[in-house]
Amino acid sequence: MTYFAPPGPRILAHRGLALDAPENTIAAFEAAAAVGVTHIETDAHVTSDGIAVLWHDPTIARWNGDDTAVDNLTAAQLDERTVNGHRIPTLATTLAELPRLHFNIDVKTPTAARSVIRAVNAAGAFDRVLLTSFHERTARMLRSLAPAATQGAPTERVALALTGISLRSRALLSRALAPVDAVQLPWHAAGIDLVTPPRLAWWHRHVREVHVWTINDPTEQLELLRRGVDGIVTDRSDIGMRVLREYLAE
Repeated sequence: MTYFAPPGPRILAHRGLALDAPENTIAAFEAAAAVGVTHIETDAHVTSDGIAVLWHDPTIARWNGDDTAVDNLTAAQLDERTVNGHRIPTLATTLAELPRLHFNIDVKTPTAARSVIRAVNAAGAFDRVLLTSFHERTARMLRSLAPAATQGAPTERVALALTGISLRSRALLSRALAPVDAVQLPWHAAGIDLVTPPRLAWWHRHVREVHVWTINDPTEQLELLRRGVDGIVTDRSDIGMRVLREYLAE
């Protein structure tokens, strides 16, 4: 198994499919798998005792109203904070319980990087994860700790690559994306369409896949698939999978 299998285009379920269960829970990931998703986009923080857990925010306020920081809780303490029977899962548990799913893991802090790598290594799951961060410092740590893993692009490298595209500089673009296998980016930023067909062609010269986030409208999903993006990150993977099937049938 490799991260880019099966071949794209693909739908990436943003924190799972959270219609009947909270986001970033085993139940939300299973709900996404039930509609045909093979790839999950998720987030990782680290507990006070060094365990990587799948949660987006630095605190658990959106989980249960408690503004305690994740890194101020042990994994056992976090596990006790259930919501309607659901738990914020550890990365290790998730990889073990969902062995057929691929995970795009957005590592939120440099301190979480080692714990994420430790969990992925223990599960023997480097072939089904993409490691990324919005921040170059964290991304650099991930590349250093797991050089053979599939890697995403932090914001700084995406910005540098966009400058390279604007200047039509292959050298600048190559320098920005040399350690990167895939880019995940918004459709628009600062009023600029980041995935016009010409820009998409530039991206594809240097990375294997281009994923656009977070797209929930089916008309927009279909337009992006027709442009040739490789992945769409969406909160509504049920809709996204229907659109993908329609697109593949065209």
